Amino acid sequence: MADDALLRSSLIWLAGLVVWVGLYTLSFKKMIVTYVTGLFAIAGLLLPDWDFFDRPFSQWLSPVSVDAGDSKPPFTSTSKRFRIYPLRLAIYAAVYGFALYKWWMFVSN
Repeated sequence: MADDALLRSSLIWLAGLVVWVGLYTLSFKKMIVTYVTGLFAIAGLLLPDWDFFDRPFSQWLSPVSVDAGDSKPPFTSTSKRFRIYPLRLAIYAAVYGFALYKWWMFVSN
């Protein structure tokens, strides 16, 4: 249940950020854009099926095979969850960097 606590604390921080943006800019539209952008960012980091993406990149287009003899628990440890892969890191950096840039340009104007 550590993942639920992380999701809950992320949403609380997002709510704080939305309130701060609202107080700073006095714009409800910018608050909504900040909220939606934050939800997509949190969902992109915390909700993907990591068992699917923790395979080599060349196997992403094939379905996940489940062995009948494999009796691992459905919840994995958090240390396995955040393994660093160069391709994943590059994709996340590009997507989140662009989204952060566009959000900042919208909020700061």
